[in-house]
Amino acid sequence: MKETIRESSNLTTLCYIEKDGRYLMMHRISKKNDANKGKWIGVGGHFIEGESPEECMIREVEEETGLKVTSFRFRGIVTFILKDWGCEYMHLFTVDGFEGDSENLPECSEGVLEWVPFDEIEKLNLWEGDRIFLRLLREDREFFSLKLEYDKDRLVESRLYN
Repeated sequence: MKETIRESSNLTTLCYIEKDGRYLMMHRISKKNDANKGKWIGVGGHFIEGESPEECMIREVEEETGLKVTSFRFRGIVTFILKDWGCEYMHLFTVDGFEGDSENLPECSEGVLEWVPFDEIEKLNLWEGDRIFLRLLREDREFFSLKLEYDKDRLVESRLYN
């Protein structure tokens, strides 16, 4: 029997949209029972059956921001393990081209969208491991694989493969 990927799967995308030295960040404050509650992250979400990582990212960006992706890079895979929650395989992207009104973004049911200058991102309430891969993105690292293991909000192990 063929296994299918469903929306509740542990396969996800995470995308950082770039514009004028800023990333579009989401402050996750709207969703109940959110593992990311109070954190700032990029946009993205779970695969639905039959989607490629690229198709999932493009769909999620449009659903959450109203923007249509025209240029992107697949930057890496992040294996995100949270004790007592499980494992998630995040497909990490950056977007440097899009169509749509980036200054009048729609309301998002998962959080508040805000353009944040690259040099101010470190001041935000981020997952500790996100700081690692955001640094790798800014260093323009080639495709990488990063394993992040957490106990609650505390990063207990990280391994970078490239």
